[in-house]
Parts: sequence; structure tokens; C-alpha cells
Amino acid sequence: MIKTYVIDTNVLIQAPYALECFEDNNLVLPLVVLEELDGLKKSDGEKGANARATVRKLEEYRQKGDLLQGVKLAKGGTLRIEKNFINIELPPDLPDDKPDNRILKVCKGLAEAEKDTQVILITKDIVLRMKAQILGIRAEDFEREQISADDAQYTGRIVAYIPEEKVKEFKKKGVLLGEVYQSDEEGNRIELKFHENEFVILNPDQSAKKTLLGRVSGGKIVPLVYKKSKPYGVSPRNVGQYFMQEALMTDAEEAPLVIIKGMAGTAKTFYALAVGMEKVYNNPTQEYRRVIVCRPNAQFDDDIGFLPGDEKEKIAPLMRPVIDNLEQILDSDEKKRYEDEDELCDKITEIFERGIIQTEALNFIRGRSIVKTYLIIDEAQNMTPNQVKGIITRAGQGTKIILLGDPQQIDKPFLDERTNGLSYAAKHMMDSPLCWQITLSAEECERSSLAMDAIKRL
Repeated sequence: MIKTYVIDTNVLIQAPYALECFEDNNLVLPLVVLEELDGLKKSDGEKGANARATVRKLEEYRQKGDLLQGVKLAKGGTLRIEKNFINIELPPDLPDDKPDNRILKVCKGLAEAEKDTQVILITKDIVLRMKAQILGIRAEDFEREQISADDAQYTGRIVAYIPEEKVKEFKKKGVLLGEVYQSDEEGNRIELKFHENEFVILNPDQSAKKTLLGRVSGGKIVPLVYKKSKPYGVSPRNVGQYFMQEALMTDAEEAPLVIIKGMAGTAKTFYALAVGMEKVYNNPTQEYRRVIVCRPNAQFDDDIGFLPGDEKEKIAPLMRPVIDNLEQILDSDEKKRYEDEDELCDKITEIFERGIIQTEALNFIRGRSIVKTYLIIDEAQNMTPNQVKGIITRAGQGTKIILLGDPQQIDKPFLDERTNGLSYAAKHMMDSPLCWQITLSAEECERSSLAMDAIKRL
């Protein structure tokens, strides 16, 4: 059955390619959506860029025919702009002058005029979907960028048993995937499905020996290479940090993309910066030219232009967590770290003045080709799928991109646990030989005993 999809502005602002994603169904843009796009096209940042991209795409369709009558789409459907149904009545509590309510009028009018067609509103606005339900209008999220519940559970690690006789072999050259297993409650072996670069905790099946840590690579589970490393003097404190260290320390040629998810306090930013300092400041091989840290924020697109100063001064408040972590990295003595605040401040200033670490707004990464750079994107859960695609495709030769974040803590409107850029990248880069990812657990919180207790309780 051919459906009629009414597209809300927020869908096009987040995914300007959305008009090409509905197969052979019919698409309708209420006239108010054009008005909103017109108002947004001069905006700074991702919002303005996507509005302009959508307008350019609509102009391509306009040149092919009359958008009021409908223009054929590549996959067989049609696209048209709807300016009618202004006289459709809504409940008194829904005033006519609100754009969302004008969209609801179009949906209701189409449903009454085209009784043999299913009309569906596509919007990322949860409240608008609720309003639509009240009016008897079917409403859905734009699901093209939404990952499944199963994909959201992938942690990048698995626990398995290894036969006792294979322990020595594993330590020397690794073991084949078929030689490790799990057991059910009755003791029967369970066949395991592994993902490329998935980390593995191996328990010898005949003894209580120390567990072995490995990684899936080309049909085998191989031992960790950097297990004994101490980047900038930092040592792993738990299994998750051993895996995180392995992914971060591996060179950009083998692991150009690293995705690390975890709750607050699991040392994601701290460890990423420690490895960056080790590679750029301590490492004489000059593997990377610099460390760049971006911290996307819900306010970047709207508020950065109104803050005083140049780019670095504008984003300084958002980069304060980076400074906090550098204070701990540059002075590992917790008891004496803050005895001389001026000396500690001078050390951090030197790091930035020498260009070892640079901070940039996410907006200014657009259009660049970043070469031989250790690029950290902190709070990546506040990125859209389109933004994360733009970042990853900016990677030049010798660049390593690290995406850090917690999909449970999202500040940006219209994003959730299954539609944010971090989760989107984790899903679509799964099994890529160039992407390593790991999710840190609540038990691996190292910030403080209070932080760990709060993570479990709150």
C-alpha cells in the first residue's frame, strides 16, 4: 500500500538526505516547513548547513516540475508542497499560529481528503507525535538513523572459556575463534559469534588461573600488545581500561577509529588525553603532529556566536573538563598536585602554547582534511549521525579519531540513546577492521567512591 508521509522540518535539519529515504511512497512538505527552512538557512553551524542543503535539494526538484502538483522521485514516489487545509479545525487548545499545529492541520486535511491512503507524520519531536496521536494521526520518528535495541547493547567485549591446553598457545600466537566457547546452565557448549576487533576475556576451563585478555583479529583471538604500557605514567586499573589502552595505543594505520562508551567517571577522557600526551609529547617517533580536542555541545550551534572573544575564548568554558583531566595527567601526585597552583597552570598553558594540544569547536572541523592528528571528540553522544559521518570522513593519512561519550546522557534536542551520532557510528562501524570499540561498565568507574555509588543508585 502506497503511503503519504508528511515531513517535519526537524527531520530535514538533522538529515537533509531524508527526502530520498521513503522508497516509492509519496512525500508532502507543508508550506510552513519551507518557511522554517527559510528562517534557518542563514544560521551558523550544522543547523544552517543542513537547512541550506535541503533548500538546494528542493530547488533541484523544482527545476524538474511543479512542486505544488508533485515531482517524481528517483525511487518512484512523489514529492509535493501542500499549501491547503488552512481551514481545518483543531481543538481550541492548539492555536493556529504555531508551526507544529499548522503541520497537524495538513496531516488531518490529507487524512480526510485521501481516505484510501495512509497518512503518516514523520517528526523527531516527541511532543508533536503525542499531539498527533490525540488527533488520531499516525506519527513516527525518522528511523533511517535509528539503531536497533540489540545493536545498542553491543559492548565490544565478551567473556569465554579457553581449553587449558590452549593457554600457552594463546600467549605465544593466539587461538582460533572455534577453540573458545561459553556454556549454558547444563554445561553444554554454546557457539559464539564474534565481531572483528571485539575484546575477549578468556577464562581457562580447568583451573582458576588468572584470566587472559585478547582481541579478535582475522579469525583468531590474539593477546593484547600494550598490556604492560603506561602512557604518560598512567596504568590501567581494570579490565575495561586495559582494553581501552590497547585501542588507544594501537597506531592509526591499524586502528584509525576508536569508539569508547561509558558512564561518567570511567576515565574515558582522562585515558584518551594520557595516550595523546604519550604519543605527541613523549614519543620521539612523531607518530602524530598534535592532539585536537573537540567537545560538541547542545549550545554550540546557537550560542557560540554571541560569546565574546575569538574561537578559543568562546569554547574555553566547554573545554574546562579537558583542563581538569590535564591537571591530573601532568601531576600524578594526588597529595601534592595542588600545592602550587601557579606552577600547574603554567604547565598546562605551555602544552597549549606549544600546540601539543589544541581545542576546536566542532563547526570548524567541517570541510577540513586532518592529517597525522590524534583527534578526540568528547561527549560524542551530542552529535547527530550526519555530524559523526562528517567527522570520520575528515580523517586524512595518519589520523586517529577517538569518539567518547555516554549514550545515556544526551543534551541535544531530538536525539536519544538510539539516534545519536555515537550510537550510530558504533552500529555502522561494527565489524570494520579499522574500528575498535569498547563500552566501560559502571563497576569500572574510577572517579571516586561517591561517583561510583551514585552511578549505581541514581
